[in-house]
Amino acid sequence: MTEKEKMQNGELYDANYNEELIKERTKAKDLCFLYNHTMPSKIEEREKMIKELIGKTEENFYIEPPFYCDYGYNITLGNNFYANHNVVILDGNKVTFGENVFVAPNCSFYTAGHPLDYKTRNQGLEYAKEIKVGNNVWIGGNVVVLPGVTIGDNVVIGAGSIVNKDIPSNSVAVGNPCHVVKKLEP
Repeated sequence: MTEKEKMQNGELYDANYNEELIKERTKAKDLCFLYNHTMPSKIEEREKMIKELIGKTEENFYIEPPFYCDYGYNITLGNNFYANHNVVILDGNKVTFGENVFVAPNCSFYTAGHPLDYKTRNQGLEYAKEIKVGNNVWIGGNVVVLPGVTIGDNVVIGAGSIVNKDIPSNSVAVGNPCHVVKKLEP
C-alpha cells in the first residue's frame, strides 16, 4: 500500500519524507500562492485556478484569498459555498462541504493528526481522518475543526469554537470544546 493510500484510509503514513506526497503538496501550495496573489478583479483567472486546485466544486462558490490547503484534490465544495479570508484546509483526507455553507474568516479544518508517542511522531508519521460539513451550515470566525468530525445539517458553530467531536443537525454549538447549546427547528 502506498503512503497516499494509507493517508486516504486514515492509517499512519509518511507525510514528511514521501516524495509523491511532497510533490503533490508543492503543486497545491504553488496554486494557492498564485491564487492568493492574483488581482481581485481577475475573477475568471482566479476561478480557473481554484477549480484546478479543488477536487470537486459545484457551479456557485467563492473563496476569499488568502486560502491555503495541503493537496486540494480531497476537498469537495457544495453549491453556494462561501469561505471568507484566511481559511486553511489540511486535506490529507476528504473534507466535504454541503450546500449553502458559509465559513467566516480565520477558520481551519484539520484532517491531519499526529501520534502521541514521540518516537512514532518523530519518524514523520501522521494520520488523516475525514471531515464532513452538512448543508445550511454557518461556521463563525476563528473556528477550528479537528480530524474525524462530522457537522450535521442546519448547524451554526459559534466564533472561536474548537470542534473536536460530531455536532448533530439542527443545533447551535459553541465553545472549547464545542458543544450544543441550543436545538433549532428543522
